[in-house]
Amino acid sequence: MATDATNGAAPAAPQVTFTALKPQVFVEASKVNDAVAFYKAAFGAEEVNRVSNPKRKADQELPLLLSAEIKLGSSTILISDLADDSTALSVKASGTGLVFCLETEEEDIEAAVEKAVKAGAVAESEVTEGDGACCGGRVGKVKDPYGIVWLICAPAKKCADVEA
Repeated sequence: MATDATNGAAPAAPQVTFTALKPQVFVEASKVNDAVAFYKAAFGAEEVNRVSNPKRKADQELPLLLSAEIKLGSSTILISDLADDSTALSVKASGTGLVFCLETEEEDIEAAVEKAVKAGAVAESEVTEGDGACCGGRVGKVKDPYGIVWLICAPAKKCADVEA
């Protein structure tokens, strides 16, 4: 029943407040544990939670990893098995590409890129100055063994402070 306050319109839906955005990275099932180890070694990620399906896939010895929650700085990412054909199709069909930007206050972007490369990433370019990508400061670019591009950057403000 409409009231005068809504002028006959349907009541407004309750406001939803989001508390976090957790990107989910799907990795080939046989490589998902390696991916979690890579993110720990390359970027200092901390694994904070792991949820596995208690039933094993018929053709695999390891349980299906529904998600491993890793923390990078103040952000969280979910790493999951690319479990079935429907998930694989939706990931491939999205065609949107995926890039993560890791912002740091550290001055030595080269050292961060080198650490990622030693852990198994491939450097995609030289560290650049203020190209506008990521955060406007110094930026290094690596691709991890699972095809994800990572920009490692220091904010422009930090770069300006270093040059002063």
